[in-house]
Amino acid sequence: MTPLLGARPRALQRALALHRALAVLALAVPLATGCSGAPAQDRAAAPVSGGVLRQTADEVARTSAGIRQLDDLPMYEMTFHGGYDAEAPLTKDELARKAEGWACSLYHRGTEFGRNFDWDPNPAIVVRADPPDGYASLSIADASYLLGKAGPADLTDPVQRRRLAHAVLAPFDGMNEKGLAVGLAATPEADLPVPDPGKPTLTSVRIMRVLLDRAATVDEALALMRAYNVDFSDGPQVHYLIADRSGASAVVEYGKGRMNVSEDRVLTNWSVVSGTPDDRHKTLTRRIDSRTDGLDLLKSVAQGHTRWSVVYDLQAGTARLVTAKRWGRVHTLSIAGPQG
Repeated sequence: MTPLLGARPRALQRALALHRALAVLALAVPLATGCSGAPAQDRAAAPVSGGVLRQTADEVARTSAGIRQLDDLPMYEMTFHGGYDAEAPLTKDELARKAEGWACSLYHRGTEFGRNFDWDPNPAIVVRADPPDGYASLSIADASYLLGKAGPADLTDPVQRRRLAHAVLAPFDGMNEKGLAVGLAATPEADLPVPDPGKPTLTSVRIMRVLLDRAATVDEALALMRAYNVDFSDGPQVHYLIADRSGASAVVEYGKGRMNVSEDRVLTNWSVVSGTPDDRHKTLTRRIDSRTDGLDLLKSVAQGHTRWSVVYDLQAGTARLVTAKRWGRVHTLSIAGPQG
């Protein structure tokens, strides 16, 4: 997959130089600052140099210490403490991955937003974030993009814990405290606009972090998307389903060199603008207005490689999560904090 974010135009060369100079770049920042000459009480409050993450030593330690394994998918969970730069780059080497096999299903009805994420058998991580300059949110990411491997994380390794902290910048789906939800799916075709040199550039996943941080409604989210260039280079072409608790929803796709917005409540892996609905889209469209439970809707379109299924409640700020189609085991999550 592509690096999660292209740099701001004026900062690009400086950012690339910085990242080339670091062995592991931002992800290998140590958890402690014991070698610092500053007094201990000052070190805890001093910013830690972590590239895109803006955390004090205390916030680094709290984030790392709070990472736990939620179940044996493995699915991890964390609460991110501190701030971050939603427009700063992560690197291709850290997060690059080919797109073959992506196939996802998303829907929105009322205050409910659901999605199946279908991909390789990788670990995943639930992320809570409450940035100082944005809305609190709950999201899920494929942890292999952060760990650089498909296997489970070693939570006894501080370097791997620090890598997982960067999942805050890599949401694959999520909702915020205002009831705004967004998720992506691969699409067989996309034709991006010519980049506007006056706009910052974000890649496919980082734009979702910006929406979760800054948008309370679909209209606000669409305005934000128009304020950025979106870059799919070296990764999958994707499109997005955006929804809010008022019941509004929209599909955002890129075709014929422009951003196209369609009124639809279902998203799978065909182009809404120019394609033919696949069977999963037809099934969800047919059943979306029934009384079928959200997880049962997702079960009806799950595939052999469905990694997680999640139904977000945009009014309550909670979610129900199932991993690897184990429908009898439902994790209850909340923006407010771990539920035990």
